[in-house]
Amino acid sequence: MTTVLREGDFDAFFEAPFACYGRDTHFVSPMKGDLARALDPAKNPLFRQFARRTWFTAHRDGRIVGRILAHIHDASNQQYAQKRGCFGMFDCVDDVEVAQALLDAAAAWVKRNGCDELAGSFNLTITQMIGIVTEGFEHPPYTYQEYTPPHIARLLRACGFEPFFPMRTFELDVRSYDPQQLIGNKQRALLDDPAWQFKPIRRRGFDRRLLEACAVLNDGFSGNPMFVPLTEEEFLFPCAGMMWIIDERLSYTAYFNGEPVGVLLCVPDLNPFLRATGFRLKLSTLWHLIRFRASRKRAAIIFFSVRRDYHSRGVNGVMLHHLLTAMRGAGYSHLGISWVSDSNGASQKQMEKMGARPLHRLHLFKKAI
Repeated sequence: MTTVLREGDFDAFFEAPFACYGRDTHFVSPMKGDLARALDPAKNPLFRQFARRTWFTAHRDGRIVGRILAHIHDASNQQYAQKRGCFGMFDCVDDVEVAQALLDAAAAWVKRNGCDELAGSFNLTITQMIGIVTEGFEHPPYTYQEYTPPHIARLLRACGFEPFFPMRTFELDVRSYDPQQLIGNKQRALLDDPAWQFKPIRRRGFDRRLLEACAVLNDGFSGNPMFVPLTEEEFLFPCAGMMWIIDERLSYTAYFNGEPVGVLLCVPDLNPFLRATGFRLKLSTLWHLIRFRASRKRAAIIFFSVRRDYHSRGVNGVMLHHLLTAMRGAGYSHLGISWVSDSNGASQKQMEKMGARPLHRLHLFKKAI
């Protein structure tokens, strides 16, 4: 059968994973409107300032059989002296010919734009959802955890891509963990010192607190592989609307002498809500949101970061202690943690100390073009 590619068909791009996998899988999509906004260069500051993108969908006999996003992060290439093009949102049926056609289209596009390598999955940058799942397919993802079915990694290998940058996501059963275990001598010293304050992030003044979080993230992540500092506009863009879904008890900023030095951003796991809406804004969405807020049991850490000058002083431990204590008091049962790279020994050790179990194994994949 002939595979036909289309470039720039957004409706087909959104529908592709459902056409390929059905609707009873662990795959989770952004809301259709949110995805359109994220890919719109007139709205997303990433594309206005630092990056370029296109997308392709694959079709057979009138059926959508795959999709892929091709993009280039020019600021990242400049910072790391490379010519990397990226793919993301790669979803297709279990068919090597379809996968090859999509990957070839993405590779040709990034090559025409000056790149010599195609790597992914990046949706859209290193600070967002990344990776291809290679183990743990049986586990449903939390918010900000990527999920791909087993055949996607296999198809990438068949098309000549090699895995690199191994990562894991994690899950913690909050009910069986005593947050007091996180309090050692370092953490107790911070709690006893009036110069230190740990404040929950509330809706009042939310944007100001997010700007503090942006500054802490940029400083704390500055030594991480592939990280590119975010502008305030770029950081705030995906947070639009977050104020209405946050639980004010779950996110914290750490202050030393009034200056923000640590941040932990955690939200209720939105995936059950997104599934209930069919990933579209419609008349019943508000009802689904009210129902979700009344029954939420899972939460997800989006990121936690501490300024480099305050590393190894126990700041993360105190913030996690506050979070887990609040979760237990509010009746939450499980906490998901977004990807942690194998190279991040400190965070891996923190997960082990907490007793968090690995949920998914992920890798990036790359190929010279």
